[in-house]
Amino acid sequence: MSKRHLSVEPWKKVSSKPIYQNRWLSLREDLVELPDGKTTIYGVVTCGDCVGILPLVDRDHVLLIQQYRYVAGRATWEMPTGGVRPGESFEEAAQRELKEEAGYKAGRLSKIVSYHTSKSVLDETAHLYLAEELQPVQHQPADDTEFIRPQVFPFTTLLRMVMDGEILDGMTIVAVLHVACLRGL
Repeated sequence: MSKRHLSVEPWKKVSSKPIYQNRWLSLREDLVELPDGKTTIYGVVTCGDCVGILPLVDRDHVLLIQQYRYVAGRATWEMPTGGVRPGESFEEAAQRELKEEAGYKAGRLSKIVSYHTSKSVLDETAHLYLAEELQPVQHQPADDTEFIRPQVFPFTTLLRMVMDGEILDGMTIVAVLHVACLRGL
């Protein structure tokens, strides 16, 4: 059997050992059997589902948030994002995050896309939404680790920031490019 044919064959988990866990993620080490019969160790980080919301203040303006990101070592501009809590729908999580991080509720929430944020070692699926008909609400308490500054940008400026590499957040990039394609930009 050729290696090319083996590219679609599933790997078989032989065993799994938990390594570390906190409230945001878990790390495990799996022993897997490859399609050619050999075995290897594979590390998997699981974060679960998350949501990202691209809030349109009007057709031509988007609300982003700025916050310091520890791993990136810098402040970033990004759309509101966050994890989905147990028992919460993706839409409920999107509305909650929008309230917490931006102080708005969406009158209309439209699904943009769902995608895997990493294809190799991270088990996380992002569900992206476009928030329109924004209604101000009383700010919900932010998470203990969130220090956020919201700012409105013209969509064309946001698209330029993505294309120039000024915005590096994957969820924001995917959402902005999807919306730009839908608008024929």
